[in-house]
Amino acid sequence: MTKGKKLTVGLMAASLMATTACTTNPETGNRRISNTGLGAVLGAAGGYLVGDLLGGRNSRTEQIIGAGIGGLAGAAVGRYMDNQEAELRRETAGTGVDVIRQGDDLILRMPSGITFAYNRYDIQPQFQSTLNEVANTLAQYNQTYIDIYGHTDSTGSDAYNQSLSERRAESVASYLSSRGVVRARMATRGFGESQLLVNPEVTEADRAANRRVEIKVVPLRQ
Repeated sequence: MTKGKKLTVGLMAASLMATTACTTNPETGNRRISNTGLGAVLGAAGGYLVGDLLGGRNSRTEQIIGAGIGGLAGAAVGRYMDNQEAELRRETAGTGVDVIRQGDDLILRMPSGITFAYNRYDIQPQFQSTLNEVANTLAQYNQTYIDIYGHTDSTGSDAYNQSLSERRAESVASYLSSRGVVRARMATRGFGESQLLVNPEVTEADRAANRRVEIKVVPLRQ
């Protein structure tokens, strides 16, 4: 079985498990993947987005503590991330941004079609109001690390896509920093076309799904 076929099968399995691992929030009526179910989904998808922080925790923690930000402990972690998740879902509702819960971590998946013009890395003016809201919440809930990942489709050369993904991730980090998010909390990485959500790409919709920036928010623990 080829690498592309293996990933497709893995994603199909992940999709099937996601539909059977959902729970319903009794207060909002919204459906979401349970933590147990999400772990199975991520395993089937090859561990996508599972891993430690960019650059490791030690140096990042020193910088964050140096900025006067303390860590969370015990049950406070879950409550803190629950509240932050609710705020981010409210702010991004109807914008095309997906908010994904992964244990106590949050991932904001932003399609490049709404964040950037084609082949550009400057944030589109029409998306700035949404990103302003996101920045306000990330600044308010400052007891977190923030990793920003850039991704492209497979069109074009590997080198070009890698550079574009890095510039887009850095563009989002710079914008968040300009809106009050402490830069020491953030790290960026471009993945180019190495982590396609849809593979093989057959249609323009497939390619569009792969062009994205993701913000991973991880609680800072004591």
